[in-house]
Amino acid sequence: MTPTVLLDQAAIDGHVRRLGREIARDHPDGVVLVGVLKGALIFLADLARAVPDVDVTIDFISISRFAPDSGRVKILHDLACDIGGRDVVVVEDIIDTGLTLAYLVAQLSARGPRRLSTCAMLDRSSRRIVPQVVDYRGIELGNEYVLGYGLHVRDLYRNVPYVVAADRDTLVTRPDAYVDDLYRLADSASRPGGRVTVDPTEEA
Repeated sequence: MTPTVLLDQAAIDGHVRRLGREIARDHPDGVVLVGVLKGALIFLADLARAVPDVDVTIDFISISRFAPDSGRVKILHDLACDIGGRDVVVVEDIIDTGLTLAYLVAQLSARGPRRLSTCAMLDRSSRRIVPQVVDYRGIELGNEYVLGYGLHVRDLYRNVPYVVAADRDTLVTRPDAYVDDLYRLADSASRPGGRVTVDPTEEA
C-alpha cells in the first residue's frame, strides 16, 4: 500500500487557524495550552501561534502507556505552571479510545482550573472506550492508520508535514517501510511546481 495524503499542509493550516480562532473566542482572558508529549508537540507549536489577540501560556505533560495487566499509568513529566483558577486547554494530536485524555482531564481537574477544555487535530470517536468530548476538533477520522504531523511509528515520521494513511501490517514488520516514500513526497511538494494529491474524501 502506498501512503495516501489525508491532510496536506494547506488543509492542516486551515484547521489550525480555525481552532485558534475558536480558542481565542472562548478564552478572552488568556489560556494555558497543555501539550501531551510527544505527539502533540508539532500541532501545539502551530496552534499557539494561531490563537490571536489573547495571552497564551504553553506547558507540557507526559504520561506512561496504560499497563496491560493493571490499566495503570503514571505521569512522567508534569506541568511547570500552576493552573489553579486559569483557563486550560489540553492539546492532543489524536484522540482514539479516550483513555489517556480521560485520565489527564481527571488529573488536571483536581488542580482547580477555572475552565478545562480539550483539543485534538484528529478524532477517531468510533473507537471510544470511555465517553470523552473533544471541545476543539480538527477532523473526524475513520479507521485509517495515520502518520505524520507528530504521529509516529517508533519515533519515525513525526516531522512529515502531512497526515497520511498507511498500512499498519506493513509497519508492524518494517517500521521504516515508508521513509523513502514520505520524505521524497515532502521534498517534491516543497519544490516550485511540486504538488501533493489529497484524498478526495478529506473533510474540509
